[in-house]
Amino acid sequence: MTADNTSSVTEFILTGLTDQPELQIPFFFLFLGFYVVTVAGNLGLITLIGLNSHLHIPMYFFLFNLSFIDFSYSTTLTPKMLMGFVSEKNIISYAGCMTQFFFFCFFVFSESYILSAMAYDRYVAICKPLVYTVTMSPQVCLLLLLGVYGMGVFGAVAHMGNIMIMTFCADNLVNHYMCDIIPLLELSCNSSYINLLVVFIVVTIGIGVPIVTIFISYGFILFTILHISSAEGQSKAFSTCSSHIIVVSLFFGSGAFMYLKPPSILPLDQGKVSSIFYTAVVPMFNPVIYSLRNKDVKIALKKTLSRKIFS
Repeated sequence: MTADNTSSVTEFILTGLTDQPELQIPFFFLFLGFYVVTVAGNLGLITLIGLNSHLHIPMYFFLFNLSFIDFSYSTTLTPKMLMGFVSEKNIISYAGCMTQFFFFCFFVFSESYILSAMAYDRYVAICKPLVYTVTMSPQVCLLLLLGVYGMGVFGAVAHMGNIMIMTFCADNLVNHYMCDIIPLLELSCNSSYINLLVVFIVVTIGIGVPIVTIFISYGFILFTILHISSAEGQSKAFSTCSSHIIVVSLFFGSGAFMYLKPPSILPLDQGKVSSIFYTAVVPMFNPVIYSLRNKDVKIALKKTLSRKIFS
């Protein structure tokens, strides 16, 4: 990369999570631990669902894909972040940055929509139990999944199209530990209000539409639960939704906090801390939440372990 302001950037320097040298090694081991738990938890849940036939129902079909998405987008970001803690200069090529950004967008949008598909599944299970098998048939589940990954492609392509029309000149210092849309917008020498508007619209589709779907689903669920006569029935219905509600709150809460506030309200340094929740913490906690709060998963784990021990 040459020094004049008309040159194009061929690589970026990521500032990382912190610029304090004494924190680099502790952070490396902290996030390495997060990543190991994330990989073990999500691959373990995928394996558990795959091996146990009684978990081959729509709820766990979507959970299987949620674990795959969590594992994939954590793997897209965390190894590079770990390298940044132990590297003297955290450099990423332009092509590498765009590739990371594309897959990050794809998996985040896919996660938003898989969570809304899971909310719809809970709505049908609780509000329309008599037609659940027909409504959530394998064909319907497959179509929902195609919609989930289709929206993932839409989000990634829309954000990439927005980025690709920008020009990056001499400044190549990205104030983040990953290639994300807001710090890249700040670096561009031709970004405009239109680019920011496109980001807001695409993020609203990626976060807003699933949130509305989830709220509507749970509105109907709550209405149905309140009309269940027995306290035991109400408790059972609530328990089937509790894990999903916790996961939704963690994911959308941190995502909305990062992207649906103007940069003037949320400085980028604070945004980096916020983004840790949905890039590192949420993928790690999802399998833990579903394992600890789900009786079927616990039973499947015991059966699988007992089979392995006796074999």
